[in-house]
Amino acid sequence: MAKDAKDSYLVGLIGSGIGPSLSPALHEREADRQGLRYLYRLIDIDALGVPPEAVGDLLRAARDLGFDGLNITHPCKQLVIEHLDALAPQAEALGAVNTVVFEGGRAVGHNTDVTGFAASFARGLPDVPLERVVQLGAGGAGAAVAHAMLTLGAERVTVVDALADRAAGLAASLNRHFGAGRAAGAALDALPVQLSHADGLVHATPTGMAAHPGLPLPAELLHPGLWVAEVVYRPLETELLRTARALGCATLDGGGMAVFQAADAFRLFTGREPDSARMLADIAELAGPVGTPR
Repeated sequence: MAKDAKDSYLVGLIGSGIGPSLSPALHEREADRQGLRYLYRLIDIDALGVPPEAVGDLLRAARDLGFDGLNITHPCKQLVIEHLDALAPQAEALGAVNTVVFEGGRAVGHNTDVTGFAASFARGLPDVPLERVVQLGAGGAGAAVAHAMLTLGAERVTVVDALADRAAGLAASLNRHFGAGRAAGAALDALPVQLSHADGLVHATPTGMAAHPGLPLPAELLHPGLWVAEVVYRPLETELLRTARALGCATLDGGGMAVFQAADAFRLFTGREPDSARMLADIAELAGPVGTPR
């Protein structure tokens, strides 16, 4: 049976502390509108009492139970790779997987975080300058977002992280993929100088999430000449965005990335075209107004 001929799907999300995720609601609402039977299950390693390394066992169990695919989130996006049969080019370049599709007995890894952030940014901050971009955070989300920024045409991305080696490692990977000189790594103490002459700031750390409130950097480092893009989407209105908007910065919340990566995963799972505008309305209802530059 061709993928688009099916009308029933079973998918899930593997990760840690995923109870607040909006992915089930985003996927199931869109499926309902398309007349599909679609069950989206949370597979929380914390609730199961298993370590992140158990992702391979969970993957095999899901395949055996007839799942059509899985989303993968922290801390399993890299660990899952060794258990897959193939990787899409984007996932291979990134070294991280957030979507697995079961096709004919094979598990194929994809990454929709890159395309999700790129679509959100192009929609929400379409005309901002991209000569000098500073990104705070070099973890799993940071790698995806940095790839997206360079794909969007950023001339240079400077990745700043509390772990200087991690920032340098991501920058080296980016330069191998996009060309020498497109990325640089820096330690946290370089942030004041880097931001003083930057066009924009991309925030890709957990700070600002409900469980990690606060600002990820000193407020005085922000200035009206910056645009500020956020990855955090719970809550949509982070302290960073509030502070930046008060200074007159153009801002972008993390809700658009959440929607567009979910829409791309929905397309991979079902072969059907999601309506991202309807899904943006969903997240606005579920988590507040989304994706508007102010």
